[in-house]
Amino acid sequence: MPHLALGLDSSTQSLSAAVIDIESRGRVCEITLDYLADERLGGFGIGEDYLLPPEEPGDARQPVAIYFASLDALCERLAGELKKHGLSPANISAINVSGQQHGHVMLSRRAEDVFGQLNADSPPRQTLADILSPAPAVAWARIWRTANTAAEAAAVTERAGGRKRIIELTGSDAPLRFSAFGIRKTALAHPEAYADTAIIHQISSLIPAVLTGQLSIALDWGNACGSSLMNYREKQWSPDLLAAVAADLPGGPDGLRERLPELASARTRAGRVARYFTAGYGFDQECIVGIGSGDNPQTKVLTGGTLLSLGTSFVIMAAAGSAESAIDSRGYANAMYDALDRPFCFGCRTNGALRWDGVRAMHGLGKRDYAAAESALAVTPAGNNGRLFIWRTEAESFPVAPPAGPLRIGYSEPELAADYSGIVESSLAGMYLNSRHIMSGEGELYLTGGPSASLPVLRRAAAIFGRRTVAVESGGAALGAAATAACLWLAKHEPEFDPGAWCSSLLERRAVVEPSREDIRAFHGDQGMLRRYRQSEADIS
Repeated sequence: MPHLALGLDSSTQSLSAAVIDIESRGRVCEITLDYLADERLGGFGIGEDYLLPPEEPGDARQPVAIYFASLDALCERLAGELKKHGLSPANISAINVSGQQHGHVMLSRRAEDVFGQLNADSPPRQTLADILSPAPAVAWARIWRTANTAAEAAAVTERAGGRKRIIELTGSDAPLRFSAFGIRKTALAHPEAYADTAIIHQISSLIPAVLTGQLSIALDWGNACGSSLMNYREKQWSPDLLAAVAADLPGGPDGLRERLPELASARTRAGRVARYFTAGYGFDQECIVGIGSGDNPQTKVLTGGTLLSLGTSFVIMAAAGSAESAIDSRGYANAMYDALDRPFCFGCRTNGALRWDGVRAMHGLGKRDYAAAESALAVTPAGNNGRLFIWRTEAESFPVAPPAGPLRIGYSEPELAADYSGIVESSLAGMYLNSRHIMSGEGELYLTGGPSASLPVLRRAAAIFGRRTVAVESGGAALGAAATAACLWLAKHEPEFDPGAWCSSLLERRAVVEPSREDIRAFHGDQGMLRRYRQSEADIS
């Protein structure tokens, strides 16, 4: 009988699933249920932005019930999709979860008994949303888009000893979206609900709690990184940060600690799937469930090296040699662990491929009209013949920098080859220069996103980063969760397997480029582009 692994990704807009065959490593099916488009969900009061009506600017909340209802809807759809392949949920041997990071749910003192119903000898025949409706202490979850916690973040930072100290402790600055500040805001605004709270789950640990019918699910180190409550090096809740967040809350720091899950490796099993799912959807009663992780740790697990996503904004997940080296002391990037517990650093540069589109538009080319720009890039040597082009329409956070440009250095008249080569090289240079100090010297550079299909882009990335560069399809968090689900099963049946290599093997390599010596000199030489770029950025600042 085939053994399948199911990965679930509970994101801002949808619940997605990826199913893989553990033995063959082949992909069986993928499913996405959009919260607004799927008629079985009904939206639960969210608007077109997938949020509940805001109570104030920067408020970002979603109804907890939508996470429960989407799980029912997906299980129903999953059975039909598997049947097309001659399979069923009974073939699923392991499940793991990805959850949108920083989203957190406060569950009440009734929740343990409520969740326990999912393991009754005869589970209720109601929907998950109906069964679990009494469980939340508040009916909504604050999610990663939260931006109305400036007062809370400032107060916690000051109490913790300042910005430098909070970076030293957590591996990150105090981003408004991190869950500690949302927890504090909710506790101050809704003290009765906070007093009634038994446990505060991240979305990544909430879904395994539902799948197993057990409230006491540990939170993995990777997703705890986004709480501003965990000591990054020690992988423990920090007494200093608990005090900074909760000194004036009901129950104080000890009360907050009692409401937080235990911390554990992302490779920890939560338990077996609950009777609700075996009786209602035909899952195997021996199916194991992992404790889950965040969407970035689950995405990163598919790559052993550094992952650079060339999207509207550029995101880098830089593989670090150690937990110590993963910490960006400036606070521009966030130290994390992936879902195999490997340290990495997450940085996001706002001005990404959208600026490349803007350059093409300057020259009369449409958003998807790539041919002319690609041809110009292909015939322009690395280093752009000594010319630089810098353009930021938005303020940058990695590192902090004001808007700038369009700025041409070494030439004055608009020219497609110079402008397009210039924006490609300056964008990649910005990512490299601001992540090299946290990046391990080993491993490949993986590129995803639309521009990764361009060989001239791959060639420049390989030379700038100084390593073999591999273009891969975007595996996504659901596939990463499926991979780590498979690792849970393999750890029991094949304990000698290499989980990192196994997960990386799931990605399809579309192209591989080795850095050429000539191109490396053009970027890293004494008169190379990187030196000129650093000087120009210093002049702009």
